Amino acid sequence: MAFLDIFTRNIEKQKTNIKPKIIVDMREKQSLVISSLIENNFEIEFKQLHVGDYIVKNTIIERKTISDFISSMLNKRLIRQLKNLQKVKSKILLIEGIDEHELYHENSTVNENAIRGMLLSIILNYNIPILFTKNHEDTAKFLKVLSQKPNKEKEIGINDKPKPRDVKEQLQYILEGFPGIGPKTAKKLLTEYKTLKEILNTDIEELKELIGKKAKVFEILDNNY
Repeated sequence: MAFLDIFTRNIEKQKTNIKPKIIVDMREKQSLVISSLIENNFEIEFKQLHVGDYIVKNTIIERKTISDFISSMLNKRLIRQLKNLQKVKSKILLIEGIDEHELYHENSTVNENAIRGMLLSIILNYNIPILFTKNHEDTAKFLKVLSQKPNKEKEIGINDKPKPRDVKEQLQYILEGFPGIGPKTAKKLLTEYKTLKEILNTDIEELKELIGKKAKVFEILDNNY
């Protein structure tokens, strides 16, 4: 029993030593959030991200300080970023610094109702949730809590990305366009049959043996317009 107890404690210790991973855009390297993430025991991987500033599990986060939020409103950069975020299934616009700066006030160079209108537009027109944080430390803590939430989807599909970059991604992108065909099923089909032509020319019953009832979606190929 003592041996089993030691073994169990060792497994629990290994689990606690596993660092949550976060992917961070290269442009965020100088952000104070990074030092807070390191303090919160994150494993950080820097990449050049085309959408957002942070990826935690399957969620993409666009982070803005209050001053950056206002300036990106004025130069229309925010609109472009919001449109890119719309293409992603799980996303958050994070506005940082409400304890340090006022979002809008009477003496601001931007009309406070214009800011209110933009916030409402982000939620109602772009369907993007907004998260306000006190400061960089609070931002890091929110990212840590997000990393601890259980995944509803273990993998981000190609269709959740703005556009495929190579031939493999293009093939997977096309297959994921069929209802019910997710990233795992698409990869399974491509691994087995190699080409889209071979998949689409394969008998439905044979496809069912590989992917089950999901194969029924390909019956649409025999339908007339």
